[in-house]
Amino acid sequence: MCGFFLLVLLLIALTVFLLSWGKSHYFVVKGMSRVWIMTCWTLKLPHSAYMNTLIDKRSEVKIICKPTALANYIKQHCEALAHPPQARWPRTDPHLQILSNLIWPTGDDGGVIFTRDNLLLEDGGIVALDWAVGLKDLKAQTKKEHPPGGRALGCHSINSPIVILIPNALGKITRHLLSLCRLALQQGFYPVIFHRRGHGGCPLTTPRYQQFGDPTDLVQAVAYLQYRHPSSALLAISEGSGSGLLLSYLGECGSSSYLVAASCISPVFHGQVWFETPLPWLYHEAALLYRKLQLSRYATALNSIMEVEKILRCRSLKDMEELMFCKANMHDNDKTDTTDHDPLQPRSRSCVKPDWAGYWDHNEPLRDADEVAVPVLCVCSSDDPLVPASSTLPMSLFQNSPYFLLALTSSGSHCGFIQEKPGGTGCWSHEAVLEYFQVVGDFFKAEEKKCFMEGSVGHYAVQGLKARTGTAVPRKRRAVVIRRERSVLGPQRQLSAHSGLVPFEEEQNTFTWNRSYTR
Repeated sequence: MCGFFLLVLLLIALTVFLLSWGKSHYFVVKGMSRVWIMTCWTLKLPHSAYMNTLIDKRSEVKIICKPTALANYIKQHCEALAHPPQARWPRTDPHLQILSNLIWPTGDDGGVIFTRDNLLLEDGGIVALDWAVGLKDLKAQTKKEHPPGGRALGCHSINSPIVILIPNALGKITRHLLSLCRLALQQGFYPVIFHRRGHGGCPLTTPRYQQFGDPTDLVQAVAYLQYRHPSSALLAISEGSGSGLLLSYLGECGSSSYLVAASCISPVFHGQVWFETPLPWLYHEAALLYRKLQLSRYATALNSIMEVEKILRCRSLKDMEELMFCKANMHDNDKTDTTDHDPLQPRSRSCVKPDWAGYWDHNEPLRDADEVAVPVLCVCSSDDPLVPASSTLPMSLFQNSPYFLLALTSSGSHCGFIQEKPGGTGCWSHEAVLEYFQVVGDFFKAEEKKCFMEGSVGHYAVQGLKARTGTAVPRKRRAVVIRRERSVLGPQRQLSAHSGLVPFEEEQNTFTWNRSYTR
C-alpha cells in the first residue's frame, strides 16, 4: 500500500513537471509518453489510441443546435467557438488535465481574493456565497477595461453582470474554477461561488443534505442576488456534476428564472446513469474518500436521519447516494403525502419515493428540460474520462430545443480544455463561455432595439421577438419590495449582523416567482 501511494505521488510530481516544461526534446517526450502509457495501464486508466504517437492531435469543435436566429448569431460572432483549443502532448492528455485541474491542491485560492456571505434560508439552513472581489496580483486586476466592439455586458461598471459559479457535486473548489473566477474578474464580470449546505466550509445548521438535483436552495440564493442587485444581469456557470443543480433550477423555474443565460462545462446530463456507470478506479476512490471525509464532519448531526456508520463503509458512490437519500428511514421519505398539489408549483421533496428509481424521478438534471427558457451553452469533450460523451449526450435535445447549444470538442478532458498560446497556457472553455455571454447580451440588445424601431411595445414586442429568434427576451424585473416589520425582523437582523449571516425572509411574499410553461 505504501508503494502504491509513493507511485501516486511520483505520478503527480511528474504531471506538474510535464505541464510546466515549455520546451521538450523529441526523444525525451517520446520516452515519457511510453512511461505514461505504462502508468495508465497500471492504474487502470483508459487511454486513447493517439497517445501512442507524438503527432500533435488537431482538435475540432462541433456546434450542435437548432438553427435559430440566436444560434446563428452566436456562430457568427463568438470567435472562440470557431477556434478549438490547440495544445501538444502532454498538455492534451485527458488524465494529466484531470490531475492538474481537479485533484492538484489549489494553493492560495488561485490568486483570487474572496469575501463570504452566509445566506440564512427559510428552513434555517445556510448556504454560502463567496464573492471574488479582487486579485492578489494588482497588475493583473484589469486585463480588459473596454471589451472590443463596445460590449456592455462585461464592462467594468457599478452594474457589472454577476456570474454564479456552481462547483461539482462534491463541493470541491478546483484550480479550473478558480482560474474561471480570475478570468471573469479581469473581463469585468462579478463572480460569486455558490456553496451548498455543508460544502466549502459552510456550516450545516439543519440535519439535511442537498440532493443531487434539488434546486430549492439555489432558487432562494438567486432570488436574493436579484433583490440585492436588481440592475445587474445574472449569469450562471456549472462545473462538471454541478450541472445537475443548474439544469434542475432552469427546468423548475422555466421562463420565471432570473438568469439571462447559462453554461455547463463538462456537464452530467443523466444522473442515474452517471452514478451507475463505474468511474476509472483512481478517480472513483478519490471521489469516494472526499465524500466520506465531508460526511464524517457532520456525523453526529446526521445520525438522526441516516445511518452514517453504514454509509461510511460503502464502497461506491452509488451506494452512498442511495443510503443517504433513498432509504425509508430518511425523514423526508417515511411519510406518504396524499394531498393534492398545485401543478403550477414545484413538487415537494416529501413526495420522493424511498427507492432508487423514485429518487431520480425528482433529481434527473433534464427532467424538466422542455421548461428551460434561457439560452444554455454546454461545453463537452469526446475524450472526457469521467463523462463519456458518446453515450450520455442527449443529441435530440440540442437538435430540437431552441435554448440548448452544444460545443463538442475532440479533446479537452473533464473541465480541462487547456490551450497553448504565446506567453503560457489558458483555458479555452473559460474564454468561450465568457465570450458567449457577451454575444448573447449583444443579441438581446439588438433585438430589443429592433422591436422598438418597429413600434412594438410590451407583450407584443416580447412575443414577436420569440417568434423571430426562437428564444425569450430576459425581462427587466422591478426590485421586489420587502415588507419589514421592525418588531419582528429587527432583532433577527441584529443577530445576523454579529453572526455574519444574511437572513432570507420567512414571509412567502418576500421574493415572488411563478413557474411558467414554455411548451
